Amino acid sequence: MRGSSLATRLFLSATAWVVVVLALTGIVLSSVYRQSSERAFDRRLNLYLRTLVAEVATPEETPERQFQSLGEPLFDLPLSGWYWQVARTDGDKPERRASRSLWDRKLPQLEHHADDLTAAGVRLGYVDGPEGQILRVVERPVDLGGDGKYLVMVAGDATEIFEETRTFDYYLAGTFVALSIGLVLTTIFQVRFGLAPLKRISEAIADVRSGRAERLVGEFPVEIAPLARETNALIDANRQIVERARTHVGNLAHALKTPLSVIINEASAHDADPFAAKVLEQADMMRDQVAHHLQRARIAARVSIIGTITEVAPVIDGLRRTMEKIHRSRGLAIECSMVSGAKFRGERQDFEEMVGNLIDNACKWAAGRVSIDVSLAPRSAAESEPMLQVVVDDDGPGLSPAERAKVLRRGQRLDESKPGSGLGLSIVNDLAALYGGSLALTEAPGGGLRAELRLPAV
Repeated sequence: MRGSSLATRLFLSATAWVVVVLALTGIVLSSVYRQSSERAFDRRLNLYLRTLVAEVATPEETPERQFQSLGEPLFDLPLSGWYWQVARTDGDKPERRASRSLWDRKLPQLEHHADDLTAAGVRLGYVDGPEGQILRVVERPVDLGGDGKYLVMVAGDATEIFEETRTFDYYLAGTFVALSIGLVLTTIFQVRFGLAPLKRISEAIADVRSGRAERLVGEFPVEIAPLARETNALIDANRQIVERARTHVGNLAHALKTPLSVIINEASAHDADPFAAKVLEQADMMRDQVAHHLQRARIAARVSIIGTITEVAPVIDGLRRTMEKIHRSRGLAIECSMVSGAKFRGERQDFEEMVGNLIDNACKWAAGRVSIDVSLAPRSAAESEPMLQVVVDDDGPGLSPAERAKVLRRGQRLDESKPGSGLGLSIVNDLAALYGGSLALTEAPGGGLRAELRLPAV
């Protein structure tokens, strides 16, 4: 899919939204799971905290029996990461009792970290432990009135929270990567499936343009059906315009033909009169010019027709046989080399006129050999469609660069001894330009003239 295509834009936009939505969803789920893990951990800590608070609130028990009912072996394992601490805060001499796991260390108090009490009267937070562990701490101030004020703290190793969250993130990331791949593949399928009718209508238009069909046919979705109808209406309107143009050209040709014939006949009847000779000369020029421009108008109308193609090989073979018969007395050898299946995007009559003029001109000036080569030309940067290249060489005297430029001008002749009006090469040049092609005259390898004709191909 190219970067400028509609499919690429749809794919990239859908993929971007998938990535953004999944990334945000992953962040939210990870945060929710972390908070859930913290709440579960806090419930465990709060259970121990309430047990300690109950022990503190029953001072009548002997010290040996106090704080023996927590039931967690980790509180007895030195520096295990699980600790409790009870400190009296109202006496002149601080009293502190702690789990065996805390050894001779102290837990930092959350109230020194500006943590506020919750609605349940406790503080929750993270602190650095004795061995560099990150501890999750819950502490509660207890006021026993005359029996004193205490700060009860329970801490657990927060590595459990982090490891559970990290494991969840790994599974979540793997799941989302697989989901992303599935969604991207689904998006590709949806884009291709959704835009398939556009491809069909593009192929149908190409069939019309290449001459394989006259109209867009087939069933199209409701969103594209109006485009197909308007395209068919445009094709019909184009044909009607071309037909009207042909009719106008024919009417103009008929309107001019009779007056010119009368002028030429009247002038021919007085050919001894210099004035009549001048009128005859100018009338002949007018007739040539009218014929030229009427021919261009007819060609322009035919060029406007959509979907006309011409097989190249039959036209070239027919012209070669015709020229061999015309110039049989001179013993000309006409050689042909053609690529198979070559097609011209245009009217057969126009192709015959262009190539016929080039072959006829080559045969008139050739010493004994004319070669015709038909191939598909490499597409240049300025050409948007494939081009057909017809090269006609002769072994005649050739032309200088200045003479080549001169013969392409309308009506310029270099030698009056050869038959013709002098319009042949200029008509070929005009015709090629109307079809978006070109005519170039250069020196042939054998020393004669090379005519290189480029025309749109199928």
